[in-house]
Amino acid sequence: MSVEGMAGLAKGLAVLEAFGVGTPRLTISDASRATGLSRATARRCLNTLTELGYVTFDGKFFAPTPRVLRIGATYGESAALPQLAQPHLAAIRDTIDESASMAVRYEDESLFIARSEGTRLIDTGIRVGARLPLYASSTGQVLLGALDATELADYLAAAPFPARTPATPTTATAVAERVRTAHSAGMAINCEELEIGLLSIAVPVHDPAGQMVAAISVSASSSRVTVDELRDRFAPVMQQHAAALGRQL
Repeated sequence: MSVEGMAGLAKGLAVLEAFGVGTPRLTISDASRATGLSRATARRCLNTLTELGYVTFDGKFFAPTPRVLRIGATYGESAALPQLAQPHLAAIRDTIDESASMAVRYEDESLFIARSEGTRLIDTGIRVGARLPLYASSTGQVLLGALDATELADYLAAAPFPARTPATPTTATAVAERVRTAHSAGMAINCEELEIGLLSIAVPVHDPAGQMVAAISVSASSSRVTVDELRDRFAPVMQQHAAALGRQL
């Protein structure tokens, strides 16, 4: 923290970021463990966030309110990448009749910054602001391909990775193989590695200089879509729009 920094604000934001797909509600102890803050500090942060209307408290659990969306909306409405991506995500959705999303790498997670909702009734937990582990998600396996050898080795040193399903890659070797396959194929196909019954596909978005800046993904129920369909029908549409988006950057 710099001399000009505000430690209290930083701590409050850290607590707010502790909420996620797997942690929609937090106790004071949960927030303390997730952030490394003391219980007393976590309590003060949560109480302040409650007073400001960003979280609610039911006597045991704290949960974010819709007001938190204002923070994410500020980025989505002002940043160039989500704005430019939105028409492409909508076109992908309309062509294949599935929701389309875009994610960027944020530390060890895929952070979703844009999404176009389809009409299919499937709850993947993906919303703007949602985060997924890199090793277990199709977007993450694509985004890891942007790391150089040293950076990837540093990431893989965290193995073993927690299993989300029996198909989750949990070793450094398995994750590295997923990354190599995604890089070689120009796409990552995730077959129930993140959640049972869920298939997903992701393709990279490169800027004109060839740098990977994001990944576009589509998720669907394994009862409705096959891996072959992801590869043969979804991928060409997604790659077309990823390339077009990259030319706009």
